[in-house]
Amino acid sequence: MQGNSGYGRLGNMSKIIAIANQKGGVGKTTTSVNLASSLAVAERRTLLVDCDPQGNATSGLGVHRGQIEKDLYQLLINETEPSETVCTTALRYLHLIPATRELIGAEIELQVLEAREKVLGHGLSSMVSQYDYIILDCPPSLGLLTVNALTAAKTVIIPLQCEYYAMEGLSQLLRTIQLVKRTLNPGLGVEGILLTMFDSRNNLCHQVASEVRTHFKGRVFKTVVPRNVRLSESPSHGKPALLYDVNSKGARAYLELAKEMIRREVNGDA
Repeated sequence: MQGNSGYGRLGNMSKIIAIANQKGGVGKTTTSVNLASSLAVAERRTLLVDCDPQGNATSGLGVHRGQIEKDLYQLLINETEPSETVCTTALRYLHLIPATRELIGAEIELQVLEAREKVLGHGLSSMVSQYDYIILDCPPSLGLLTVNALTAAKTVIIPLQCEYYAMEGLSQLLRTIQLVKRTLNPGLGVEGILLTMFDSRNNLCHQVASEVRTHFKGRVFKTVVPRNVRLSESPSHGKPALLYDVNSKGARAYLELAKEMIRREVNGDA
């Protein structure tokens, strides 16, 4: 698939990015679905892997449980060929490996496998030449599914809600990332911290954003995702925000985030 968006192309290998934060409600799945969709609109061949048993990224792209024959569980536990688990979506350049409730059992079943932290990376290895980006939507925990995602990834995006307890749990996640880097994936880096649910009318949001940018200088995306009704509504319609309301502030923010990431790649800043 050749793009003509003017941002240049990546190499022959996917950039695998985990979207992770063990704190719930910070916008992980919203980011996974809308970033993947925005990269696809920029004609980047993109695969979204739903690593969360809740399956919200799957339903958020309009793929319903009854349509799924094979999912991520089959890839991890039954060693199904990854290509057999891939679903198409409403966007030409976006594919999905879905999740169902079966994935809950994977945390337990992975425990007894050899090199259990590397199962996902091994399962995706045959896909890396087929996509420009592989986005891994992690569950809200630091269990084996998240560790598998961090071990498979090149980088991590950390969504961080602009609220009073924003920094809570962040240090634990960064320690986990360092541990995975030291023991399992030496090349793992932080792609960036993404400020989400930003309300420009709220002074606290500005204070949190300023504090995070000061504390993690150079590691925070310029793009900020606002608190946006359309962004909240779109999953219930099984659509990313850009297909639900492309002119909404939420959709525009994720399109801008995709541009920011692609510029980094082209300029060699990643």
